[in-house]
Amino acid sequence: MNRRTFLISAAAMPAALGACTNGSGDSAADSDGAVMNAGRTLERIGVQLYTVRSLMENDFEGTIRQVAALGYKEVEFAGYYDRSPEDIHALLEESGLTAPATHILIEDMRADLAGIIEMAKAMGHTYVVCPYLSEEERTLEHYRQHAMFFNEAGAYCQENGLQFAYHNHDFEFFPTDGVIPYDILLADTDPDLVKLELDLYWTTKAGVSATDLFARQPGRFPCVHVKDMGPAEEMVQVGQGSIDFAELFSYSDQAGVQHYFVEHDHPEDPMQSVTGAIAHLRTLTF
Repeated sequence: MNRRTFLISAAAMPAALGACTNGSGDSAADSDGAVMNAGRTLERIGVQLYTVRSLMENDFEGTIRQVAALGYKEVEFAGYYDRSPEDIHALLEESGLTAPATHILIEDMRADLAGIIEMAKAMGHTYVVCPYLSEEERTLEHYRQHAMFFNEAGAYCQENGLQFAYHNHDFEFFPTDGVIPYDILLADTDPDLVKLELDLYWTTKAGVSATDLFARQPGRFPCVHVKDMGPAEEMVQVGQGSIDFAELFSYSDQAGVQHYFVEHDHPEDPMQSVTGAIAHLRTLTF
């Protein structure tokens, strides 16, 4: 089951949508925006619940409690499994979790953005994130239309105390007729209305430098997806691949990163994947 299919099936109720601040002491930045003092750590680590969706389908409450017991402080939703905002909010409070963000398909936003925003507010989310574009919606003209819609959705979100964001894969960086679609999204959206959730795996797989993006669009990346890449460019458990997260996180101030969400799209053992990921991230200093 891919992300698009999962989100559609999970959206039986109106879908919608603390800080992961990190640091110890003062810090300075070099000319590239990297933090010069080593010793910062991730104090609030989050997880995109899509990673453990197979467990949540059978035991929603128990899976949330397990995630919290591992030491995660934040979760990002990708479907609500027919639970009410009140029930989910109570479960999160009991577990000591916050839910800064949610993934909502663009077609659901187009159909009922007002309902999504009301759900997001009831859930206590800050970010409403568009996670994916179907293959048929990836022409250059579609990207221009998406940019216009993202600006409209972003303005509506801000009017209601929320923030809109867009999550990338690798396809946004593949040139079409000599144009990189991601560049259209960057150029045609208002940086205040449309923030970016950078997926560190998909960006790396596309051969794009995350730090270059941070320098081009400083302060525009409040959330990142922490996903690792193996030797054959496959997705692997965080800490078992080649992505230098400490180096990337050293640019967090320049990028504006506040939330770090662990994710693996198809883990063999979802709970083991998130267990190993948080153990690795706790060892990092930057």
